[in-house]
This record gives sequence, structure tokens and C-alpha cells, in this order.
Amino acid sequence: MSAVNRARDARDWDRRSVLRAVGGVAALGGLAACGSNTGRASGGGKSIKQMYHAYGEQGTQQAAKKFADAYDKAKVTIEWVPGEYESKLATSLLGSGRPDVFEYHPDLQLVRSKQIVPLDDIIADVKDDFLPEDITANSVDGKIYGIRMIDDPQFFFYRKSLFEDAGVKPPTTFDELIDIAHKLTKGKIKGLYIGQNLKTISKPLVWSNGTHYLTEDHKIAYHTDELEETLTKARELYKSKSLLLGAPTETWDPTSFVQGLCAIQWCGIWAIPAIQKAFGDDFGIFPFPKSGTKGRPVVYNGGWSTYVSAKAKDVDGAKDFVKWLWIEQKKYQQEWALDYGFHIPARKSIAAGADKLKDGVAAEAVELFNSHGIFDDPYWTEGMFNIVLDAVVNSVRDSKNPASELDKADKKIERELKKLG
Repeated sequence: MSAVNRARDARDWDRRSVLRAVGGVAALGGLAACGSNTGRASGGGKSIKQMYHAYGEQGTQQAAKKFADAYDKAKVTIEWVPGEYESKLATSLLGSGRPDVFEYHPDLQLVRSKQIVPLDDIIADVKDDFLPEDITANSVDGKIYGIRMIDDPQFFFYRKSLFEDAGVKPPTTFDELIDIAHKLTKGKIKGLYIGQNLKTISKPLVWSNGTHYLTEDHKIAYHTDELEETLTKARELYKSKSLLLGAPTETWDPTSFVQGLCAIQWCGIWAIPAIQKAFGDDFGIFPFPKSGTKGRPVVYNGGWSTYVSAKAKDVDGAKDFVKWLWIEQKKYQQEWALDYGFHIPARKSIAAGADKLKDGVAAEAVELFNSHGIFDDPYWTEGMFNIVLDAVVNSVRDSKNPASELDKADKKIERELKKLG
């Protein structure tokens, strides 16, 4: 499937800009066409508008329509949005054509602006069937605002044969990753692909130092001596000739890896089928390696959750539909996760019974996810993310002093935290 978010400027375009934390293999599967669907004309005149971003895998739009048609308590209309989903959603939520139900990611500002409603009542009976981290990621002030639809762990893919030829093993530290990237760069093959810019990789770059962006009581945690050192090392990597730059697609799409343009690429679990089709067993995965003495390996969990608009035509009716689809219809939930793309179902009971996740690299991906998965913090807003991203980009790409750039970011983040209260 695909993912979402904005395109602020060319340097900040990434998986979140078009298809954020779940990833669609657009180049291999083809984006579904824009369109809408009117579900079964029943439900006594009741209607629900549901908004999706345009997932990349074939069959997803048709599946969304099928689910809508199967609901008999209201007429469900699907809006399928290609491209800039986040900006379209933001505009829609403020206008007359707003969705009643929509998919998105944990977002404190939607709660503070009272654009979404708590869903504790509809998830209460099955709350324990979701990962605690997925519940926390969708919770603000103790209330649950989103129900996770799919989990999408992200990690590095690598060619086993190229590693064997170079006499190297999967790295366990950031220093080793840099060294291996240099050794694997030969001819037209670059050692490493981490994106057209640094946005895709900036979160694991921070987390790999053993910290989070914020403490549990919402104070700055990212700025450490270890991060400053890591940014300095990342600058050396960025300036080297070991990184693939000017790739045909972003990292959410495995095309660069499949075409042999790089030996290692950051991507997500959704890419396993396409890579397996291209290379058979000649590939593996490893987490973003730890950095510094206090570091840890990182598997970033993307994914999508479903939310109910506070301005829905019928809030209770919209919640009933969400409960029906994402709580009661376990068959549809498994179909959505594994019959079109390749994702981990959010429900633990469904994931445990999914045969496609029990063997090979898929099973390894699940193991890495369970061992090293890190989830988004709803209190860390998109605005805050972009402030620290600027510091990362300025330090790594533009060779500015990491300590100074992070100091500047700290001041801006403090102001943002005060605004949110």
C-alpha cells in the first residue's frame, strides 16, 4: 500500500510527502485511479463519506469499495485521493465536503483543534488485541483517537551476494554501515540509498542514538552529544561517493534496489514481494544500526490509522461504521493487510495467524519489528519534526555546526511545546 504527507519544497519530498509510513510500490503496481464510490443505497438515507489516500497496490481501491458496499446501515461513499493527501485532507476537514471517516497518522493538533473524536468506547472490548505501542501512538491525554489499520516496519534491504563478494556482514553500528557502503560502491552500483534527501531517514538517525524526540513528560530529549557526533559522521557519508543520489524513485519504492542501482536501500515490509520476485532468496534485511555508546538498532513503524471527524454528519453513525470495519470484520482486516500489499495486520490475533508472515524474510521482519520497533509520538507534531529536520539537513548536507543547529532547533521546539500546553 502507499503512504502520505506533504511536499513543502524539493528537499523535503519523501515517503511522507506522497505516501507516508505504509508504502506503495507505485512503480511496480501502478497507482489506482482517482475516483469515488457510492456504496449500497440502504441505511434509511444515512450516509458516510470515507477518505483514503491512493494506495499503490492494485486491488486496494476495489477492496475499499467492496467493504463500503458490504455495510448495510448507511450509504458509504469513498473518496480516493492521489498525490497530496495531507493537504487535501486538511482542506476537506475545514470545508463543507469534509469526510466523516478518514485515515491518517497520530496527530496532536487534530485533537487540540477538536477535529477528531475519542474512540475508546468502540475499541474497549478489543483493546488488548492491539499492540500497546499502537494504542499509545493514537492516544492523547489518556483518550484513544485512532484505530490502527496496518503496521509497516521499515528497515534496510541488502543483496546477500554483494555482501558475500565484498566479505562483509550486515552492520550493527552506524560506523560499520558507512564503512560497508564504501566497500560496496563499485562501478554503477552505489553502496547505499537512503532517499533523495534526508527526511526519510532522519527519524531513525535520531533514534539510533538511544533517545526519543521527547521525554514521557513532553520535554526535549533528542539533543545529545551522541546525536551531534552522529550528524558529523552522516555528513561525511553524505559527502562521499557511496550514496545513491538522483534515484528514479523515493525510498518507499524499491525500484532503485530492484534495478541494481544500490546494494542497500532503506524501505519497508511492503516491498518484500517485489524484491523477492526480482532476487529470490538473494536479499536480506537489517535494522538501522545503533550509533554511539548509548545507541540502539531501530525499526521505524509507519502505518495508518482510522479517525472520525468531530464534524461528521452523524458522529455516532460514523463510529459505528469504523467499529464494524476495523473492529468486527477481521476477515476484511486481514485482506486489507495481506491480499494486495504486504503489511502486518494491526490486530495481534490476525497477525499471529497470517501464514504469509511466518516464513523467510517476512518472519524476520516481524521479529525485528517486535524487537526494535519504534512508533510515532502524537505529541511530536509535524511542525516540530520539520524544525529538527532542518537542523539535520543543515548539519549534514550544508556542513553547518551540528551543536549550533540543534541549539537553534531547541529554541523553536520550546516555543512549539508552550503553544500546545
